[in-house]
Amino acid sequence: MAAEEERAGRGGFEPATGDGPVSGTDPRARAAEVRGAFEGLLQIRRLIHVGTGDPGAVPAPWERRSPVRAVALVLEAAGLSPSAVDGAGRRIATGFRVGAGERPAAVRVEWVGPHGGGAAQEEERALAECAAVLERLGWEALVYRGPRRRRFLEAEPMPGPPS
Repeated sequence: MAAEEERAGRGGFEPATGDGPVSGTDPRARAAEVRGAFEGLLQIRRLIHVGTGDPGAVPAPWERRSPVRAVALVLEAAGLSPSAVDGAGRRIATGFRVGAGERPAAVRVEWVGPHGGGAAQEEERALAECAAVLERLGWEALVYRGPRRRRFLEAEPMPGPPS
C-alpha cells in the first residue's frame, strides 16, 4: 500500500493495481479518467509504431519500463474491477491485483478478494478474461498455479517490431 500512497502523492492519474483503497472518485469521473489514460496509451503506440501493422497490438517502450502500471491500466480500461484494501491492509473488494513478476519485464496478475468472498471460485474465469484482454493488446499471459493451488497470470510484453 505504501507504493500506492507514494504514487498518489505525485499527482496525476494512476491505474488501480488492486493494493490500494477503493477509489473515492465518482465512478463516472473515474471511468472518464481511465478512458482518457487508455486513449493516451493507444495514441503513444500509434505514434511509435507507425507502419508496423496494428500499432495497438504492440506495447510501447514506456509500457515495457513500467509493466505493472501498463497492465493495471489495460485491465481497468477493459472494465475489470481491481481488488482493494482498507486502511489496515485487509482485502475489502474482489478483483484483479497486479504486481511485479519474478522476471524484470514480467507482471503477476492475481484474482483476490476478502477471506471467504468467493475469489477462489471466480479466479479461473476472471483470469481467463484478464489474459484475453492482455493478449489483444500485445501481452503474453500464461496461467500458473501457486501456493494452495491458486491460479495467477504471468504477463510479459510480446516482442515488438524490429527497430
